[in-house]
Amino acid sequence: MTIPMLKSRKYLIISVAVTALFVLLSGILITLACLPEKIPPELSRNADDWPSANKDYDNTRATMYSTINSQNVQKLTVAWSFPLTGFSEWGAAATNPLILNNTVYFQDLKSNVYAIDLRTGDLLWKKEYNLNSFGPNGPAIGWNKVFVPKGHYEVAALNIQNGEELWSTKLSNKSNVGIDIQLIAYNNMVYVSTVPGTTNADFYTGGGHGVIYALEQKTGKVVWEFNTVDSEDIWGNPQVNSGGGAWFPPAIDVDTGITYWGTGNPAPTPGTEEFPNGSSRPGPNLCSDSMLALDSVKGELLWYKQVKPHDLFDLDFQCSPILAIANINGKQTEIVIGSGKLGKVYAFDRKNGEIYWETPVGLHQNDEMTELPSGTTTVLPGPDGGVLIPMACDDGILYVPVINHAGDYTPTEFVESTYDDNGGTGELVSLDVATGKPIWSTSFDSTVIGAATVINDLVFTSTLDGTIYALDKKTGAEIWNYNAPGGINGWPAVSGDFILFPIGLGDKARLIALKITK
Repeated sequence: MTIPMLKSRKYLIISVAVTALFVLLSGILITLACLPEKIPPELSRNADDWPSANKDYDNTRATMYSTINSQNVQKLTVAWSFPLTGFSEWGAAATNPLILNNTVYFQDLKSNVYAIDLRTGDLLWKKEYNLNSFGPNGPAIGWNKVFVPKGHYEVAALNIQNGEELWSTKLSNKSNVGIDIQLIAYNNMVYVSTVPGTTNADFYTGGGHGVIYALEQKTGKVVWEFNTVDSEDIWGNPQVNSGGGAWFPPAIDVDTGITYWGTGNPAPTPGTEEFPNGSSRPGPNLCSDSMLALDSVKGELLWYKQVKPHDLFDLDFQCSPILAIANINGKQTEIVIGSGKLGKVYAFDRKNGEIYWETPVGLHQNDEMTELPSGTTTVLPGPDGGVLIPMACDDGILYVPVINHAGDYTPTEFVESTYDDNGGTGELVSLDVATGKPIWSTSFDSTVIGAATVINDLVFTSTLDGTIYALDKKTGAEIWNYNAPGGINGWPAVSGDFILFPIGLGDKARLIALKITK
């Protein structure tokens, strides 16, 4: 009689254990299902489109999913044209459209937001703010929301279906500190930065410092903030000094949760009558002109590397960093690449910031000076030169848009009277990601201010005079060009047969969709 009873108890114990394990696993699965997705579902579902400012979290600006290539690029024609009427100081558009599931999301420089049918160019909805933005600005998408800068001082979340505002968060209480960045969404948060200035008249005036923020995507509540100026008194003189901030969205390593940011310059540049050669801000002026690695959850600084201490010439390190893997010294190495108006490109170790290579691009003259002599000195690159706009990366090659535009300086001022905003020339330079060595360079008569964008075997860029170019990405040879109806200081998005360019300058500002004709 004891043996059957033992078997019965054994089966009962097993049954209870299995039930408990099932309940435990079910709870874990339910918990996991309820956790917020780090990558917004819209980005996961539409990764083949252009769901983020620079295509992806690595900021590659490269797509192999388009039908556009060197064999059919000559068949690109205008499919539709959407007029832009929201003008600010730098025209109507200084941003990158987003494309997700046949819908285009775009913001003009009056902060107005548009949802447009990719196939027809028809307006689906519009949110009007009519608030000035210096630019760049632009949307991020995630969790059924469109996140946008709202004028100089706020970030707003809109319902992705109809543009209704869901929340708005004010980040700056200073008139000379504002938002000039396209947003990015990740890990249930929206990332944004301020910079010291909101208009041409108050940029980098005393007391302004740039701060990086992470906002909770559901409510807009500030989760953390990181001041890019490491000194409470702004390096000793808050009445005169300013600096830092981020102008372009970070790269995000989704495996580690680390965000990588390039930061802006210190000021005044180069100095004032009372404080020539930046003497109001002695020292390196951390963390200006630096690469920062910040934890995405808490905003903790993991490492930094400053590339231009005590900058006198407004030569930011502001471009969106690019994540890549390169064979360095025989080892596959995870690197982060950065650049900016200083006209140099750097490759850093993602873990600790070690610099593997550094390559100057474009023309250089007197830009390494640490003190200006009396009189006037010409410096290359000038304040709107170097690498001003986003790079692209594909298959071990980096594509770098370069502006050769000089500026004149004395120890106390930038000489505006000799500066031509529309002057300068451009280049598109390709570099080996593993070594930084140049491969080819193509020159342009106008400044290259339309970013670099790789589509299959082509690399696209555009110039301030309104010309769009497609080059052979292996040789730099021109394959195709198109004269747009105005100047271009925004960047394209690509999906399927389409490439979209914001034409932000001139009296015919518009978003144009070029499409391969069959």
